Amino acid sequence: MVQCEMCGAETGSPKTIKVEGAELDVCDNCSDFGTEVKTQQDTGSTSTKYSTSSSSSGGSSSPSTSSSSSRSRRSDMFDDMDEIAQDYDERVRNARETAGLSQEDLANDLNEKASLIRKIERGDMLPSDEVQEKLESELDISLTAGASPDEDEDWDGGSSTGEYTLGDVVKRKD
Repeated sequence: MVQCEMCGAETGSPKTIKVEGAELDVCDNCSDFGTEVKTQQDTGSTSTKYSTSSSSSGGSSSPSTSSSSSRSRRSDMFDDMDEIAQDYDERVRNARETAGLSQEDLANDLNEKASLIRKIERGDMLPSDEVQEKLESELDISLTAGASPDEDEDWDGGSSTGEYTLGDVVKRKD
């Protein structure tokens, strides 16, 4: 028996999947969290193929090459998550003070404990998704990374595709 590298369950026939660039041997239940990696022995040499469908073993698979940009990557559970800004504590404190609220008043408005607001403003605790939504709604701020409190929320990026370009990121040294 082999232990699943994701959940720790014992499994007799582990599947190898790729999650965020790491290959893991997992049980059937955890195989949905990544892209299944299939290895085949062809006259003594090993070739690796990635399947976009984890349930069908004979499904369509395409060879993995560094130049295959046409192959779309299967999304995993982390793609939908927004990263919280590093200065979330300052954003909450500044917005609360601007609104003229004490920590206790804000906590009451959010139906949360004042100690939670203190911990968030000190940076000792990350707000849960639910508390983050309440804070953003109540204080009219964004706590996600990439959006600064002074930026216009409607900015689409620098290129025609709406993505950041190298010119958006680079600061020139004069």
